[in-house]
Amino acid sequence: MVETSGQERRTDLLVEMIGINSVNPLQTGPRSGSANEEAFATWLAARCVDLGATVTVDPVEPERPNVYAFFEGSSDVTVCIDVHLDTVGVEHCENDPFDAIVSEGRIHGRGSVDTKATLAVVLELLEQTRRDGRQIGPNLLLVGTVGEEIGGLTGAYQFQEWISKQDFSIQDLIVAEPTLCRPVHGHKGALGLEVTVHGKAAHSSKPELGHNAIVIASRIVAALEQEHERLVQGHALTAMGTGTLSVTEITGGSARNIVPDKCAFYAGRRIAPGEDPYAVYQDLSTLITEAGAPHQISIEMTYGRASQAFYTNPESSLIQDLAQLAETSPDLATYGSNALAYGDIASNIAVFGPGSIDQAHKSVEWIDIAQIDEAARIYRSWLLPGRAAQAKVPAF
Repeated sequence: MVETSGQERRTDLLVEMIGINSVNPLQTGPRSGSANEEAFATWLAARCVDLGATVTVDPVEPERPNVYAFFEGSSDVTVCIDVHLDTVGVEHCENDPFDAIVSEGRIHGRGSVDTKATLAVVLELLEQTRRDGRQIGPNLLLVGTVGEEIGGLTGAYQFQEWISKQDFSIQDLIVAEPTLCRPVHGHKGALGLEVTVHGKAAHSSKPELGHNAIVIASRIVAALEQEHERLVQGHALTAMGTGTLSVTEITGGSARNIVPDKCAFYAGRRIAPGEDPYAVYQDLSTLITEAGAPHQISIEMTYGRASQAFYTNPESSLIQDLAQLAETSPDLATYGSNALAYGDIASNIAVFGPGSIDQAHKSVEWIDIAQIDEAARIYRSWLLPGRAAQAKVPAF
């Protein structure tokens, strides 16, 4: 019998995971069907049980559970790796997004880079250590979360609540995202505003008899663009830059001969380090209300929450450990991640993983096998025995 290499096994695992449709249910369509993360969560839970983990399946929404798998190590340190289970939609994909293609040193398919490759790396490492009769160094809490791509990080916030009730501490937490194996120590937070402008309908031949909600909304959008310009010309507290503001969706009008009585739009505000997102919400609400006066304006915070920027000192032990293992330097990201939900649940937090974000969300998603191999090398060094004991072993 020919023994499978680590690279071959990681490839096989990733190909299998790509074949499990885990499109976020808010982005489903004819090609994905009524998808969600349940099948993938079930697969992951069963695989972790087979590898000797104590597994908790935590329902976040109907048919959308988080998975928490605890692997006992040989030290008293507990570390955590969070991998989101959902992928973006597939309606724009070329070929079959769930039929992985391995070609010319790359693996193609939905979720290959964002971000099932990290699970392939970690699971292969755990399989190898189990076959060798060894333990990893730290205790490992491997977490699969739902709802990262869209929906307000519901899985991450539920994991945050769950971990706060456990009688142990996490020293290091890695949030898996494609970072080209560079440890990311910061990215901006987020605030979403759903704005509805209420006007008055009238016949389009006599617009003076109504209040055109689209026209009112255009004044508000112009005011928000001015606010964006003010922000980017301001002083940034960190290399992450300033906050930004953009209007990305707008709907209004019911017919070409009716003055519209309603117009709705979405504005997204990126939160820089040092900004309080709820204070930002109040300021923007005032700006919107004044720009639309005297008309009625409804303003809602998307998902009912906003997040501060994620920022870890680049000199922290986890960031420096990963940078040294990868022989690279710490980095910042332009996108968001589950790290926004995690606050201080761990002593150190990093966003880290193989592949580039530039390869994600596209009609053809792919990852270099060499990047997966590099991540495997780094994780092997990071997780194998030798880490100092600092935390209490959890009771599961």
